[in-house]
Amino acid sequence: MPDLASQRCLNHSFREAVARCPECGLFFCRECITEHDDRVICAACLKKLALKEAQPPRRRLNLWPAAQGAGGLFIAWFVFYVVGRLLLAIPDEFHDEALWQTKLMNAFEPGNDE
Repeated sequence: MPDLASQRCLNHSFREAVARCPECGLFFCRECITEHDDRVICAACLKKLALKEAQPPRRRLNLWPAAQGAGGLFIAWFVFYVVGRLLLAIPDEFHDEALWQTKLMNAFEPGNDE
């Protein structure tokens, strides 16, 4: 590995290199490097890092709330379906009050021991 004292700046060949960029591994003079996050880095790598930070992270599509909503609607539909089927199973005489009248009439007839 070449030592730093014999290296020249990548951008300014007449200047002595003072640092090596940890990202790309190239040598640079004092004007071509900058400090970022407590380390010395070249301008090209700093630009790449800035672009990565500027882009918002991709968010995963969260389907859990939609699944909960669909499950709740299904349960509500099922409950109303069962209640509706139970109401439809009631005989028609019950709705016409004829069932009540026949039971009441039979109860008050003489000789009926119900």
